[in-house]
Amino acid sequence: VQLQASGGGLMQAGGSLRLSCAASGSIFSINAMGWYRQAPGKERELVAGITKSDSTNYGDSVKGRFTISRDNAKNMLYLQMNSLKPEDTAVYYCDAEGRERTKGWGSEPYNVWGQGTLVTVSS
Repeated sequence: VQLQASGGGLMQAGGSLRLSCAASGSIFSINAMGWYRQAPGKERELVAGITKSDSTNYGDSVKGRFTISRDNAKNMLYLQMNSLKPEDTAVYYCDAEGRERTKGWGSEPYNVWGQGTLVTVSS
């Protein structure tokens, strides 16, 4: 299973961006998905997570500004980012865990990361 993140870019403070993450491969199921970010010199932190049943949780710094969603039919994950701040500048990574198909009728668990997409917010 692979994840491909896209949608990052340069935005002025107060603007909006929408990140997308496409899952592909021998997917049997996708359970929890999430967005993380890592700013220069800082540790990776959780931005938002979503379960298969659409329960969500957010990091304190993005609550009320960011919205995570998913399209299970298309194996897609999204992050709508509004009211962007310079401190939102980071590389954003998507993550997914579930089960992938193996030979025959089997499946095995996976937990994969996308390659990251850079979001830069100017003041």
